[in-house]
Amino acid sequence: MNLLLVRVLFILGGMVIGYQTTASGGSGLIGVLIGGLVAFILILLEAGLRKVSVSGLSSAVFGLILGLIMAKLAGDAFSLFYTDPSTLSMIRVTLTMTFCYIGVVVALRGKDEFNIIIPYVRLRRQDQAGDVILLDTSVIIDGRIVDICKTRFLGGKVIIPKFVLRELQQIADSTDPIKRQRGRRGLEILNTVQKESGMDITIHEQDFSETSEVDAKLVMLAKLLEAKILTVDFNLNRVASIQGIKVLNINELANALKPVVFPGEEMHIKLIKDGKEHNQAIGYLDDGTMVVVEDARRLIGQDVKVVVTSVLQTQAGRMIFTKIEK
Repeated sequence: MNLLLVRVLFILGGMVIGYQTTASGGSGLIGVLIGGLVAFILILLEAGLRKVSVSGLSSAVFGLILGLIMAKLAGDAFSLFYTDPSTLSMIRVTLTMTFCYIGVVVALRGKDEFNIIIPYVRLRRQDQAGDVILLDTSVIIDGRIVDICKTRFLGGKVIIPKFVLRELQQIADSTDPIKRQRGRRGLEILNTVQKESGMDITIHEQDFSETSEVDAKLVMLAKLLEAKILTVDFNLNRVASIQGIKVLNINELANALKPVVFPGEEMHIKLIKDGKEHNQAIGYLDDGTMVVVEDARRLIGQDVKVVVTSVLQTQAGRMIFTKIEK
């Protein structure tokens, strides 16, 4: 339901309540205006609370409930000693205000010590963050998530947002055959992850109607759940990192696991195609690392023995520059 529609219905409800409250006195129109004005003021107050975080609000509510419980227990204890109703009532009011204030203040100061988020109610320390991981569309289609889940390198709860599933379905139903194949591959991989990974995987129903961008929804959900995002999307990686969200990039993991080579090492490589520069040839290692060989264009199609001259690490991956061993 649209937020604007909810606000309009709230104002109309306020007008109806105002009319019913004052109709018996013959001033129904004034009651309608007062009810609508009060509802409008409450909407303005609600709009001013946008910056209040869910974790902070939940902490305050937790502290308030705890304060009410403590005040009730303390008031019952005082009732054993005081029989005067007026004195006992004053003591109960004082205890309620005191314990509620202390409970809210302590809860807000210690909100990093626990986290209560709907639909997950969980208590945890801040230094145990990272127990929730969100999967984005690109990492599901990529396919390597299956092997990563099987190796149990990912710990905690893995969450697949409902809007990611919706995007996968839209890609699978695309008229473009390439996109359709990618979408169906993603759905098959997702099915495999759920059945064979042995991990705790949950479908999350939360959606954000204020935006249609899946990446923006992922960032908002990650903030709400204080989760990490598992992705292979470079742009999403940058956007999420700027907003303080931890990102697990499979491409960075793959680059980190590639074998380290040093200048002077020898290797055998099959030359496949021309390089960008004059007389260069290019081959690839088994892990996909590009190897550039100087003065070797005439040897394309052959297996040659080369010597490493330098290694260049780029955002796209690692490049190894070599020359023919003489």
